[in-house]
Amino acid sequence: MIRTKEQESAPMLGFWLYLMTDLMLFSTVFATFMVLRHATAGGPSAPELFSMKTVLTETMILLASSLFCGLAWLALRHKKRTDFLMYSIATLLAGAVFLAIEIQEFAQLVHEGFGPSTSAFLSSFFTLVGMHGFHIAIGLLWGIALLIMFAKKGFGSSLARKFALFAVFWHFLDIVWIFIFTIVYVIGVHA
Repeated sequence: MIRTKEQESAPMLGFWLYLMTDLMLFSTVFATFMVLRHATAGGPSAPELFSMKTVLTETMILLASSLFCGLAWLALRHKKRTDFLMYSIATLLAGAVFLAIEIQEFAQLVHEGFGPSTSAFLSSFFTLVGMHGFHIAIGLLWGIALLIMFAKKGFGSSLARKFALFAVFWHFLDIVWIFIFTIVYVIGVHA
């Protein structure tokens, strides 16, 4: 079946519209966090809760996943099968490790009695960081689906288009994390 130029560009337009709504959603949750960051209700504040060593480790892992994603894209463009698989798997593994650390942080906070219902600050923290983690989980599922598609169909324009969208989404999540890292952790811990 021959597709028209409009049919080819419709998924790309839809994706960019989705990404813009995601940007608005994250912006709203960031604004909420900024308003509530000092509303601790007598409970702990950021400096008492967060380990910068852990957060820095998370950040480096997520940035490495972004590098691997870019290298996977280059391998795809040059039809280097082994490199594409290696870098795609590295992207997903790094993303999974990041998510595991995030879940561990949440579990530890809840175990210590500092869950989302403790204060408005923690509620907004869990919402913002949890929403990012949820997006990472969706990205991991998307990446796995692309690897399955690659295993079944190999290289092709369909895979290239879909992986390009995945890569933009993955890099978007890295940018969001840089804002979280800076606003929630660096400024929050040192304020």
